[in-house]
Amino acid sequence: MAKKSKRRSFIKYGLAAGAVALTSGPGCVEKKDEEEEGEKVRMLTTDGKLVEIDRHKVREVAHKHVPPEEAREGIPGKKWVMVIDLSRCRNARKCVTRCQEMHYLAPEDEWIKVFLMQDSADTAPYWFPKPCFHCNQPPCVKVCPVGATYKRTDGIVLVDNERCIGCKFCMTACPYSSRVFHWKEPEGKEEAAHNDYSPETSVPALVGTVGKCDFCPDMARMGKLPVCVTGCPNGAILFGDKNEDIVSNGSETFRFSELIYERAGYHFMAELGTEPNVYYLPPVDRMFDYELGFKTLSEEQQKFYRNSIVKKH
Repeated sequence: MAKKSKRRSFIKYGLAAGAVALTSGPGCVEKKDEEEEGEKVRMLTTDGKLVEIDRHKVREVAHKHVPPEEAREGIPGKKWVMVIDLSRCRNARKCVTRCQEMHYLAPEDEWIKVFLMQDSADTAPYWFPKPCFHCNQPPCVKVCPVGATYKRTDGIVLVDNERCIGCKFCMTACPYSSRVFHWKEPEGKEEAAHNDYSPETSVPALVGTVGKCDFCPDMARMGKLPVCVTGCPNGAILFGDKNEDIVSNGSETFRFSELIYERAGYHFMAELGTEPNVYYLPPVDRMFDYELGFKTLSEEQQKFYRNSIVKKH
């Protein structure tokens, strides 16, 4: 009981979405008149401590463009992980749309895919979001003939479109089918072209190359959570630093080790030995009936899901 009590007391201190100091980059506090006081917010320092400051002292961290050479190294001292709570997902698909908007992806190019899963004939189906798993033993990296896809020191696996030759070896090697091929120009081509390309942003994408979920490392450098995390209306996706033992969905903060231990977190298809950095929490005590996930879908999409339930066993 002591352990659960400790976790509950920690959970109540939510991270300030969009202003969390998850990285060791620039600070996010601006000095103003010491006499100004107002609403307090709790935030994480770079060494994982919770502090309370005046909301008026919080500002956005300026974005720093990272060239491809630096993007290959990773953020020092970090080990990024994602936790997906299957009991909270209702197929709102906000994680999908936010990701596509940020990366200028075509509607058919989904870096996060949501499946309808069923463990057995006796259990109810549940919704299963699936990003890239950023494996510690990534098969995709081993087969790339030009080093276009690579593993960083902070756990993230990226694709450098300026090196990619479109051979699709990585797509074949990925056992999770997490990659997509860019058959055409990105959505909003002119707007996307205004961005200086970096593997950390994956924008703008190049025709004839491969893309995938990148964990939004450019957001991490700014002290922000990935857009799929903040976009989820139910807090089903959490992100953070394993080294600091903290993950957040933007409104709740958890000790990563306690959350995984107490909720029986697991790796999808762990038997493959890829050692993913994405963990799942089982769909127990579900917040929603899975049928709610059909309400915002077209008739064609509903038919597709109902006819293609993925049987786990």
